Amino acid sequence: MLHLAALLLHCLPLAMGQYDICKSWVTTDDGPSWEFYACQPKAMRMKDYVTVRVDPAGITCGDPPERFCTHENPYLCSDECDASNPDLAHPPKLMFDSEDEGLATYWQSVTWRRYPEPLLANITLSWNKSIELTDDIVITFEYGRPTIMMLEKSLDNGRTWHPYQYYADDCMEAFSMPARRVRDLSTTSANRVLCTEEYSRWAGSKKEKTVRFEVRDRFAIFAGPDLKNMDNLYTRLESAKGLKDFFTVTDLRMRLLRPALGGTYVQRENLYKYFYAVSNIEVTGRCKCNLHANLCTFKEGSLQCECEHNTTGQDCGKCKKNFRSRSWRAGSYLPLPNGSPNACAAPGSAYGNCECYGHSNRCSYIDFLNVVTCVSCKHNTRGQHCQHCRLGFYRNSSAELDDENVCIECNCNQIGSMHDRCNETGYCECKEGATGPKCDDCLPNYYWRQGCFPNVCDDELLLCQNGGTCYQNQRCICPVGFKGVLCQQSRCEADKKDCDGAPSAHGSLSTVLLGVLALHLRGWVDL
Repeated sequence: MLHLAALLLHCLPLAMGQYDICKSWVTTDDGPSWEFYACQPKAMRMKDYVTVRVDPAGITCGDPPERFCTHENPYLCSDECDASNPDLAHPPKLMFDSEDEGLATYWQSVTWRRYPEPLLANITLSWNKSIELTDDIVITFEYGRPTIMMLEKSLDNGRTWHPYQYYADDCMEAFSMPARRVRDLSTTSANRVLCTEEYSRWAGSKKEKTVRFEVRDRFAIFAGPDLKNMDNLYTRLESAKGLKDFFTVTDLRMRLLRPALGGTYVQRENLYKYFYAVSNIEVTGRCKCNLHANLCTFKEGSLQCECEHNTTGQDCGKCKKNFRSRSWRAGSYLPLPNGSPNACAAPGSAYGNCECYGHSNRCSYIDFLNVVTCVSCKHNTRGQHCQHCRLGFYRNSSAELDDENVCIECNCNQIGSMHDRCNETGYCECKEGATGPKCDDCLPNYYWRQGCFPNVCDDELLLCQNGGTCYQNQRCICPVGFKGVLCQQSRCEADKKDCDGAPSAHGSLSTVLLGVLALHLRGWVDL
């Protein structure tokens, strides 16, 4: 809990403040209208929404079981990794779990048993969504940090990859690059890809565990060491070519190229102490919504911007169908403090900011309510902005709000339903005994005859007695000598004279035939 509180305080300057409101309702000399602003979602822990993949196949330890040891106790190799035992397994999901106090859980690779072949592992994080980094990426290693690794990024969901930062105990030897520190970069080189030696040299596994990609230090080049001059940062993000995209990713990939060596050369006689182990990966950022949304929600397995400014798409990257009077543009941080929303607009709207989602081309100002409302909503819509469905219709969840087929007719069965209205999923309110989305079916123990009526008899619960047979769940046809709703009553008990002598077969058959004939003629039985 304290770790989470510290993280939230750490992110406070980036998570709060400017660009958190997309629009407001204002009144001017020309009448009331929406005033739009550039807006963006708040920063959040992106590891809560990530999909992780580790390769190559078989790089995760435990299959088959394998023992390992640490650099502190290199010859006491009593620890074991066993994928079939939950207490000894180290699957990739443990890089993102909530760890109990004092107990680190971690993903672990196989040991360097194939020496002198390199021990290589890739850890790929995917969001299926563009995100913007707002704080440092922090990777926590157990049992020593890699002596060589790379961080890569993708902007197209993993189709192409680009270097993000190099890490090595000797940058020149590993990557033929001089070692540099992010805090030494200038305003013109803030998005330079560099190699650092700060996180790769051996310092003891119990001391330095983390490897960072320093986002805050790059922001500090413009906003100052305490990130107080955010206006200057937002200005440079908008004006410096490639700077905004530098902090944008859809995927991250860590390429682990050589494990911790314990400050020595590789000891070939004891390869059980060389492996990778990652206990935590922190990625803090916000959904990239092109400054057209201040909310981002997780639904149907992926993050989705809640688009404003008449835009649509996962990243609010296009105009809605009926708001394309000019080309789509991303919002802008400039001019300060509210930026430029660059909202999509509908052609010929009476009020420039009156949203009707293409279901009306006329708006009206209601003076005593001080509101602008759409007039004569079409396509079975209603509401101030034609954003709701008329009674008797429900929202088509697979259609955009500006789609002509956004509202679907309920089609409730007039006999089985209480009325012609349905809920938001299209289910009608049924009368007693009726069921189904449209109330056109009957519950068990009910039968349909211009509505649902409870069974008089059936083959399971309401059984005809004394040899009676159930006719269409509506009545029992009783044998000679019995009567009642379920043929439960003896005629002898009810009328003594019926017991004096058995009725003729002709009389019994005539009674049954007359009953059946009457049933067909009337179409129903009055019980």
